[in-house]
Parts: sequence; structure tokens; C-alpha cells
Amino acid sequence: MKKILLMGLGCGMLIACNETPKENETKSEIKTETTAKAPQFFGEKITEDGAVPTDSVKSMMGDQMELPCKLSGKIDAVCQKKGCWMELKNADGTTMRVTFKDYGFFMPKDASGLTAIVDGIAKIEETSIADLKEYAKDDGKSADDIAKITEPQRELVFEAKGVILK
Repeated sequence: MKKILLMGLGCGMLIACNETPKENETKSEIKTETTAKAPQFFGEKITEDGAVPTDSVKSMMGDQMELPCKLSGKIDAVCQKKGCWMELKNADGTTMRVTFKDYGFFMPKDASGLTAIVDGIAKIEETSIADLKEYAKDDGKSADDIAKITEPQRELVFEAKGVILK
């Protein structure tokens, strides 16, 4: 009786682990890890139309402190606590911090390396020491690196109302 039960369980496991397509599914419809992902939208639904590289924003701003615009760039880092900010990398190696309007949406924590199209407002702001330390902490920086932050930083930042990840 035990042999029959074990044999039945073994057959059941083999059938359950079989990777055959379902009745209405063809082999071309079976998703693989190499299949390209569709763009993901966060916040307001935006389009890619008119997006310029992040490097362009400084020259576009001139003497202005704020500029509504749409940018495109590679994601260099994402807040590992909640996904509440990300950094887009410029061609010169610098980054621009992107936050999200009214703290209304977040990015996936594993979005580094993806391309982001962001629509919103570029701003020149002074980031406080407390905020800089919090960003460093969220980014997983060491206590020594965080302790080295002793002055506020005037920087170009971006507040996105909508994001497309590709």
C-alpha cells in the first residue's frame, strides 16, 4: 500500500513539473526572461514626445531657477528604502536627483540601469545637510561617508509628475 502511495505521489510530481504549454497557448506566446518588457508608467500618464537628454537641461535653463521640461536618461540609483527618488546619470558622470510630485508614486527599487523618461520641473535648489544625509543613508552609504556631509549643496534637481521606464 505504501509503495502504491509513493508511486502515485511521484507520478503526480512529474506531471505537475511538466512545462508543456496550456491548451490555448502556443510556444510563441510563452514568456521567456529574454522577452522585452513593455514600458511601465508611473504617476501621470506621459509620452516620450519631446524628451531631451538630461545633459541638455542646464543649457536650456539659462538663468531660470525652474523650467518645465521632459528629460530622458539612464537610471544610476534608486532609493532602496521605498523607491522615493532616483538619480539619472549625465554623460559627464554626474547625476541629477529626481523626486516625485507630492510623494505620489515611487520607482521599483531594481530600476537601476533602465532608461527613464521624466516629465516635470527642473529646479535649482539648495539641498539641506539633513536631506543629503538622508539620501546617502537611503543609498546605503557608510556611516563615515554620511559623516563627511557637512554643508548644504546647491544642485539641479527634478520633480517628476510622470515617469516612463523602459
